[in-house]
Formats: sequence, structure tokens, C-alpha cells
Amino acid sequence: MASTPELDIGQKLNEGKTKEIFELVGQPGLVLVQSKDQITAGNAVRKDQMEGKAAIANRTTSCVFKLLQEAGIKTAFVKQHSDTAFVAAHCDMIPIEWVCRRVATGSFLKRNPGVKEGYRFSPLKMEMFFKDDANNDPQWSEEQLLEAKFSLAGLDIGQCEVDVMNRSTVAIFEILEKSWATQNCTLVDMKIEFGVNVKTREIVLADVIDNDSWRLWPAGDRSQQKDKQVYRDLKEVTPEAMQMVKRNFEWVSERVKLLLERQAGGRVVVLMGSTSDLAHCEKIKKACTAYGIPCILRVTSAHKGPDETLRIKAEYEGDGVPTVFVAVAGRSNGLGPVMSGNTAYPVINCPPLTPDWGAQDVWSSLRMPSGLGCSTILSPEAAAQFAAQIFGLTDHLVWCKLRASMLNTWVALKLADQKLQACSI
Repeated sequence: MASTPELDIGQKLNEGKTKEIFELVGQPGLVLVQSKDQITAGNAVRKDQMEGKAAIANRTTSCVFKLLQEAGIKTAFVKQHSDTAFVAAHCDMIPIEWVCRRVATGSFLKRNPGVKEGYRFSPLKMEMFFKDDANNDPQWSEEQLLEAKFSLAGLDIGQCEVDVMNRSTVAIFEILEKSWATQNCTLVDMKIEFGVNVKTREIVLADVIDNDSWRLWPAGDRSQQKDKQVYRDLKEVTPEAMQMVKRNFEWVSERVKLLLERQAGGRVVVLMGSTSDLAHCEKIKKACTAYGIPCILRVTSAHKGPDETLRIKAEYEGDGVPTVFVAVAGRSNGLGPVMSGNTAYPVINCPPLTPDWGAQDVWSSLRMPSGLGCSTILSPEAAAQFAAQIFGLTDHLVWCKLRASMLNTWVALKLADQKLQACSI
């Protein structure tokens, strides 16, 4: 591959059935992942050239990795470089395919006779396959993976690392499943791979995720499948058949861009009784921004100006934008109850408690008259999270950030425990 003005491309580091990996001269820790026009099935027992596949695959995988990164998933992806290539962190790949299944189909049915196609896995079904073309990628157990004692980029793959990959695979699947549901598509199953970043020695999602990586059934109907299974099922590879396969791949590469778009808008309106509460409110706004939720700060007092409070409320009810109100009022909190009694939108009390009277003041937020449904959350960050959970019911991008945050919290605790145990030994 010829060098470009932007990148000085060095030697080829690796080559697979559908891509090549090149070093980037002068940029240690980064590589170029170049897609190929080849399409394969059955460990390349069947393989053909599909003109334009490299560009289609690169568009798809770049969009998928952008979606996952914006949610908060750690990946090797850095940026799309060209129509057919992207820049990624250099990783030592862990030779395991992690397969996550929501619906029973394909090879699972062959290995588990008696299970009917369409059986739904709740929770998700996890499987591992060792990457070994000569032996048709045999299925492995967790025990086999641990006994293999892989060591990559200076990181030993033990129980902690296996648990992290297992947990991450579930989260990644659920994020993509939720996203594809916005296009009325069922994510049936998916295979992904992890690598160890050679600079940070951190496990990250690596390789690619394109239309070779999953099964997608529009409207949950297998007869409408848009993935590589269409190619696998061909009785005869003809130019006409390959055009049909290509159209399916193009359909996915166009639709996947829509996964990056918000399906529903929303906002948080923070009402504070006084500007003395501004620092508390700014924390709510900062946390909302991290979830991608617009946040507006207003000053109003339900005690001193109830008519103005209700006018502000009506202002945000009148434009049709889904809204969560957060009432920030200390001492005697009349703001949250008045709002809750006069709007059908959710209201969250988030009183800024002080050390002297906080224990007494909080009861004005907790002890509500009948007919009021406002909740009380003391932490400003937690109030923003609760608002995000409300919006996440209809906005998949907010939901994805929440799901990734759950994963990252779990992984941080797992790694902290591992580090503590190592210090104790």
C-alpha cells in the first residue's frame, strides 16, 4: 500500500482474511487497519472478491466504534483515515472470539440439538472460540482459556482479565442491540475480539466490528437478514448473487450511521431558589452534559414568587420538549412540591444541605403532601444520573452512556481488588 501525505506507512505487521495491519512510522503505538475487498465464509473455504467491500466495511466499523467510544467503551479505534482504512492503537490480540447470542440460530443449533431456532436467551448466552483456522476455531471453556496462560504486551491473562472481557462483551452487545432497535433491527448475535494496548497494557475492544461480525434481522425476521449469512447461504456464487450480498452490506453501512443520531430530545431544567445555590446547580449541569443532556439553570422562589415559578414551568411545558425539572432549594423546600403539584413532568428534589440545619431541612423535601410524586436525591451527580435514566427510556444514546458507565465502574472495582490482592500477597 502506498504512503499518503498524512501518514508514513511502514511494514505490514499482520494480514487476515479481510484486512491488513501496517505500522505507522514515527507514530509508535499506532497502526493502520486496511480493509480488503475479500469476503469469506467457513474459515475461507469459500472466498470471493466483492468490489467496494473494503469501503463498506470501513464505514460500518468506524461508525460502530464511534458509537461505542462516545458511550464510554474503551476501544483501539482512533480515527477513520480513508475510505478503506482507519488508525488504531497497536494491540497484541488475544486469540479468542467472544460470541454473544440473543437468539439461537446458526452453529449454536448444530452444537445443541433439540433447541429450536429463535429461542431467546435472557440473560445473553456467552461463548468463546479459540482462533485456530486449521482446527476450525474450536469452542473453548473458561478453564481452557485460563490454562492457556496467555501473556500479551506484558499482561498475563488470568481470571480478572477474563472476567473483564466477559462483562465487556455483554455490555457492548447490549449497547449495539439497543441502538439497532431504533432501526427496528434485531441484533441476533455478535462476535468481537479484544487486544492488549502495547503502550498502556490495558485490555480494549480491538479488531473490527462490521457486517461480518453479527447477524441482523430487520423486524426480527430472518428472511430479511442483512448480514454475511446471506453469502454463507448461497448455493452458487454468481455475479447477480454477489450484487445482492453487496446491496445488503451497503444497506447496513447506511443504516449504521443513523445509530449515531439521537432519536428523542430532552432537557433538564434546574430551578434554584437563590444564586447562593449556583455551585450546587453547576454540578448537576456538568453531570447532565456528560450524558449528552442539555441543562438550563433558572432562579425562582416558590415562596416569594409562586406566580413566576409557575410561569417558568409553563414556558418549558409549552414547546413540547421532554423535560425533567430539578428543584434546588434549601431550608424550607417549597419549590419541588409546588412544581410537582402543578406539572405532569418528573420533578427531582436536590436540596443543597448545610452542616448546621441540613438534618432538619431535608424533611421539607422528603415529607410530601399526598398527590405529589417528586423524588429526593441529595447528590447533584446522582440527580443528573436519575434524570438520564428517565431520558434513557426513549433516547438510546443516553442509555448507552449509562450502560457503559455501569461497565466502567464494575471494571474499576475489579482492577482495584486485583491490585489490592497483589499487594497483600
